[in-house]
Amino acid sequence: MDVDEIEEEEFGFSRNYFLAKELGSSSRKKSARKLSEIDLVDEEELREVAASIEPKHEKEVNELISSYKSLYSKWLFVLRSGFALLMYGFGSKKALIEDFASKSLTEYSVVIVNGYLQSINLKQVVITLAELLWDQVKLRQKTTSGSLCKSQQPFNTRSMSDLLTFLDSPDLEVEECFVCILVHNIDGPGLRDSDSQQCLASIAACSHVRMVASIDHVNAPLLWDKKMVHTQFDWYWCHVPTFAPYKVESMFFPFILAHGGSAQSVKTASIVLQSLTPNAQNVFKVLAEHQLAHPDEEGMPINNLYSTCRERFLVSSQVTLNSHLTEFKDHELIKTKRNSDGQDCLCIPLTNEALQKLIADIV
Repeated sequence: MDVDEIEEEEFGFSRNYFLAKELGSSSRKKSARKLSEIDLVDEEELREVAASIEPKHEKEVNELISSYKSLYSKWLFVLRSGFALLMYGFGSKKALIEDFASKSLTEYSVVIVNGYLQSINLKQVVITLAELLWDQVKLRQKTTSGSLCKSQQPFNTRSMSDLLTFLDSPDLEVEECFVCILVHNIDGPGLRDSDSQQCLASIAACSHVRMVASIDHVNAPLLWDKKMVHTQFDWYWCHVPTFAPYKVESMFFPFILAHGGSAQSVKTASIVLQSLTPNAQNVFKVLAEHQLAHPDEEGMPINNLYSTCRERFLVSSQVTLNSHLTEFKDHELIKTKRNSDGQDCLCIPLTNEALQKLIADIV
C-alpha cells in the first residue's frame, strides 16, 4: 500500500466519523419540556422532611464528640500560645466550636462571625473586637491599680488600619489580654473573596486577638498564600469530623428543585435577627411596626426612624443607627428606596403576613 492510498484511507475514516456524528445529532429529537414546567415542592416542606430523617450511629458520634471535648484544655493552651485553631472534617462544627467557647473561653470576650451568610460587614466585626478589648483593658487596670485608663476616640469613627493597630498595640500593658473571634465557615460565600480573607488574616495576626475558625470546602486552603498561612493566621489544624448535619448553615442556601415560600423567608430572617444585639432587634421592630401601620407608604424615612429610635433610647447617635442599618442591609433584611418627595426610605421586603410572624418570633 503506497502513501497516497494510506492518506486516502485516513481521510475517508475521518470523513465518515464526522458524517456519523452529524447524522446522529440530527436524528435525535429535542425535548420540548422546560424546567419551569416541573412541579417543584415547597422549600419549607422539603426542609421539614429533611429534618425528620433520624440520625444514625448516635452512640459512636457521641463518643467521638466526647473525645474532642477532652481536647479543650489543649486547644486553650494553643490559643494562649498565640496560634489560631482551624477545625476541619466532615459535618457541621458550629455546635462544637461554640461549646468550646462557652466552657473554655469564659475569661475572654468572644465575637461570633457566621461565614455562611451571603454578606458580612467585617469593619463592624473589627469595631466590636476593639470595643470589647478596650472594656477588658479598663476592667483589668481598674482591678489592679484602682485607676481608670485614659479615654479613647470612638472606635466606630476610626479607619480599619487604626482599629487593627489598636488590636495589635503593645502599649496596653495588660498581660494575656485578648479577645476571641469564632468564624464559622471561614470559606463561606460571604468571606470567600481575597479582600475578606486578607482582612481576616490581618485580624488574626493582631497580638490581642485569638481566632477559632472552621472550613468545609475541600479547596479552602487555596484561599491563602504562604504568608497568610504561616505568619498571619498561624493555623493549628484540628481534624474534628462531627458527622453533624448542616442544619443552620443550609438555611441560607436554597434547596435544588424547590421553591422558597414566605414561611422560609420568615424563618431565615428570624435566625439572622436572633444573632444581632437586642438594640438592633428593637430598631428592626420599629421599622416593621411602621411598615405594618402604613402599608400604602413607600417606606419609613431614615430621619423618622432615627427620631423614633432616639425617643425610645435605642440609639444615641446617627452613627449608631447607621451601623445597625448596615447590618440589616448586609443580611438583606431591608431595602432602600427614594419616595416621591426625594427622601431615602427603608422598607422590609416581606408581605404584611410574613412580617407579623417575624415580629412575633423576635418578641
